[in-house]
Amino acid sequence: MTQDNLIHTLYGNRDTARAAFLRPGQSALSGGEALAAIDRAAGALAACGIQPGERVSVRVEKCVEAVLLAHACFRIGAILHPMNTAYTPREVEALLGDARPALLVCDPAERGTFAPAARRLGCRVEDLRGDQGSFAELARTSGSAPVIVEVRAETPAALLYTSGTTGRPKGALITHGNLAASARALVEVWRLGRGDVLMHALPAYHAHGLLTAINVMLTAGGAICFLPRFDAESVLRELPRCTVMMGVPTHYARLLKEPGLANAVGKPFRLAISGSAPLPPETAQQFRMVTGIEITERYGSTEAAIITAIPPGTDGRRGWVGWPLPGIDVRVANQDGRFASSATGVLETRGHNVFAGYWNRPEEQAFTEDGWFVTGDVAEIDGDGCVRILGRETDVVITGGLNVYPKEVEDALDRHERVSSSAVFGVPHPDFGEAVTAVVETATPAAFDESACIGYLKTELASFKVPKRILVVDAIPSNDLGKVAKAALRERYRDLFIPEE
Repeated sequence: MTQDNLIHTLYGNRDTARAAFLRPGQSALSGGEALAAIDRAAGALAACGIQPGERVSVRVEKCVEAVLLAHACFRIGAILHPMNTAYTPREVEALLGDARPALLVCDPAERGTFAPAARRLGCRVEDLRGDQGSFAELARTSGSAPVIVEVRAETPAALLYTSGTTGRPKGALITHGNLAASARALVEVWRLGRGDVLMHALPAYHAHGLLTAINVMLTAGGAICFLPRFDAESVLRELPRCTVMMGVPTHYARLLKEPGLANAVGKPFRLAISGSAPLPPETAQQFRMVTGIEITERYGSTEAAIITAIPPGTDGRRGWVGWPLPGIDVRVANQDGRFASSATGVLETRGHNVFAGYWNRPEEQAFTEDGWFVTGDVAEIDGDGCVRILGRETDVVITGGLNVYPKEVEDALDRHERVSSSAVFGVPHPDFGEAVTAVVETATPAAFDESACIGYLKTELASFKVPKRILVVDAIPSNDLGKVAKAALRERYRDLFIPEE
């Protein structure tokens, strides 16, 4: 039997009697108990008729059961499709229509919301938890799935939706080999082991929380302190027993507002890792002053997992995102198309980290002719091979660690009855890193109600995509070709959310 199924990497190196998931307020879940629950969930998936290669969409609030369901999908060779719980029914239906899953697992309260669309698409719907008629009941009564399905390293394990320059959602196929190799490489670089305990307050629908943080710690054989959401008080209460934290810059900025942070960082704690968005230098400096710990950065993308990372104990690299992980190559393409060992340009990568391609998008060209994946991020690589991200080719806004694609927000704004045209961009924000901001043209400026427009957008989009401010302008700046000058807008409004001295 091959060992390419990700399950072997996640659970093959651990003492099954040791805790895998620490659940504050509940009993811990050992590795053996987790594997037994995964077997039962795999049996339930089999009872639903799920075959290898079929998609399973999961839209549930964060819980350990959802993580174990994801691992059950890997076990039977199904393709996991996690969805953000902030997505509106309209957004969910659009994703289901593209992914065409055989099964949607949701929370009981939302079954009625999604069932009509799922029926139209020929998709079965199950509640994750509950009594009669739920997925949990199937798991209790169906028995375990008989074997771990044999897969190749290139077999897709997850379908993660990102977006192109048009803002149209597209699914990236992430393989068992991508996830397994990435986890092993990060265990090596970050020197993680069985004695480590991870503070996990990240979302579990996002690649960072579901497929990086959890995979890495399980592969290391350590334990995961699993919080249902980020709450500063809860994090500080549990942090003394943790050795590692993985978060987004917003998490660290909020922890710094808590007077108990210094005391909560106990002697075992040694590694604070930040990703998904640029870490403000002032946040890194203040965290070091308060805790004595230098926040470690890493860099990755949906399509290429974690590409670079800073090893623990590295000095003088604040603001940099590190060196390529073992088995990964990076390069930058200058404007003239030439490559150099130390240069600035659009970052490209190749290796075990790179995805298998876009789901049902043969027209999407993400690779160079010689097989390198083009990240779309502008980076500097210095003479030592260390990488610093300078910006993005596209205008994607990263707010609180989540990507917002302006075109999608602009489309929703332009549907509003009082909006003639719009432009969406990001500006600095002390808490979220970047704030989604919009300017609009309207034929009736005096009648435009910003609060009402924001309320309207909350019915069309997930809350994190909704602009924090919508400003009326006489004319949206553009160049001679009619392209909106977003750089000028970002500069004009860069201090919009910066507190006055």
